[in-house]
Amino acid sequence: MRYFILCVLILSSFFANAFQNVDSLTYNLQRNKINGMLDARSAKFGQFDNSLSQHTGIFGFKTKKDMQKSMDILTDIIKTDNDILRETKTLLDFKTFQQEQVANQGKDYESKNLAYMHTINKLQTENEKLVKESESNKKSKKFFQIVSYALGLAIISFALFVFRKISPKRS
Repeated sequence: MRYFILCVLILSSFFANAFQNVDSLTYNLQRNKINGMLDARSAKFGQFDNSLSQHTGIFGFKTKKDMQKSMDILTDIIKTDNDILRETKTLLDFKTFQQEQVANQGKDYESKNLAYMHTINKLQTENEKLVKESESNKKSKKFFQIVSYALGLAIISFALFVFRKISPKRS
């Protein structure tokens, strides 16, 4: 019984570890996605800085086209920032989910362990009861054996007594 419980605990920890590895992989993929988006944002910001320093107009002034290009890059940076925030929220939600999952698994393991301990205690109590009954049965069996031997000896003695009483009369 103990080996069975040990096997169940080992297998449950193995499967929990496998699920945890999948969760960690998903978490790392999400982090890498956000880091890639941050790198893209940095590159776009570099383009924005570069566009601010460009003056293609006559006498070194900025043209409307230069300003529009800078605004388009800035709009693209804002869209990237929004995407980063959305993905960061997903990452935080995932982290919260992982924490809740770990807490639920902890409660589940605790309840399973309590159930196993309860079962073990119940089986130990039942085993002690069966051992006491076995000892009681052995004692009563010995008593009945002694009574049976004594009764058998008494019957044989009575039979011999009767046989001796009857035997001398025949002779």
